[in-house]
Amino acid sequence: MGKYFSVNLLEDDILKIGFGEPAQNDVIVADAKASLEELNLQGGKLLRVNGPASLPVSMLISHETGHKYGAIACFDPKLGKYVVAVSHNPEFVLGQLIN
Repeated sequence: MGKYFSVNLLEDDILKIGFGEPAQNDVIVADAKASLEELNLQGGKLLRVNGPASLPVSMLISHETGHKYGAIACFDPKLGKYVVAVSHNPEFVLGQLIN
């Protein structure tokens, strides 16, 4: 877990993310990348991402995990569901809502 950005893989391929100590995005992105590398994600059909992130960190997570998972969905608290934002799997359509 990073000092400036935490990344934890929970059951059912849910990636729980969040900010740590205050820092600028250049530091946060590097910390998030190191944290993702420590997890050594094996990949799978669908990754659900849940928690706050800046746009640069979101892009990093999408890039780093998009090659390992068939689809990536991020949690939208207004909808109370995950929204598919990246998909290489026809089973998951961009914009699809998932519980």
